[in-house]
Amino acid sequence: MSCVVRRTVLSLAVSCLLLAGRPLALGAKVTVDLGRSGGNVTFVGAMNRWDEDGNARREVNPKQKIDAPEVDAKAVHAGEGKWVFNNLAPGKYDLVILARDRIRVEGWYYTPVLEFDPIFPPTATTDDETAEFIVDHIKKSPHYENKVVPLYLGGDKKAVRILVMLIRDKVTSYESESAGAATMRHEIWQYDWNYGGWVKNRRTRVLDRILMHRDELRKWTWLWDPTLGGIEVKNRPLTVTYQIPPTGDQKLKGLRPY
Repeated sequence: MSCVVRRTVLSLAVSCLLLAGRPLALGAKVTVDLGRSGGNVTFVGAMNRWDEDGNARREVNPKQKIDAPEVDAKAVHAGEGKWVFNNLAPGKYDLVILARDRIRVEGWYYTPVLEFDPIFPPTATTDDETAEFIVDHIKKSPHYENKVVPLYLGGDKKAVRILVMLIRDKVTSYESESAGAATMRHEIWQYDWNYGGWVKNRRTRVLDRILMHRDELRKWTWLWDPTLGGIEVKNRPLTVTYQIPPTGDQKLKGLRPY
């Protein structure tokens, strides 16, 4: 097919989409530059978790694998610490990075728990008094999991959302089919200001569900970094520069070997 004919066919296809009222969603080249910290990286992916209303775009797999993130796009290693998404569709993404020695670093943002509520960026915070009350309330509340850890809190005067890590590494109902199995998941919870006090909302948003042997789980490092969350991708090239923190750095919150 000649170049003229090819251009004509492409032009017709574009015209048909525009006439049908369907705007073209051209992807962008997104480069994740890890620099020297990327030497042990084995995987970089992007998750477009939530739709415009804050609902999950797909059902969460209850038996995900910690070393195989279920992403919407995988980057290609381009050398010198760079990983490239060659044609990432426009949207809001959380990045996830895997490195050798059981390391996972991931981003997130506070999707709405209730309809029509605002989105909170992962950098959102709250005052110390509110944070202390919520953390203490979670600690004193009964849970199925034996480890329920609020990692980050952020919001406004009406609502505060929390990224929570929940682990049950005691005996579970999965024991009969998978001896030594432990469960782990991350959720976004919300506390609402109601009649002069903070009240936990019953609704939550689930980010992931992991099922694995408890001995293996206890060897992993899975940290959450706000700078990797809610990254806006549009129809133009984008470079995300990031340094994976040293294993001894305690600034990021999440799972560490225990």
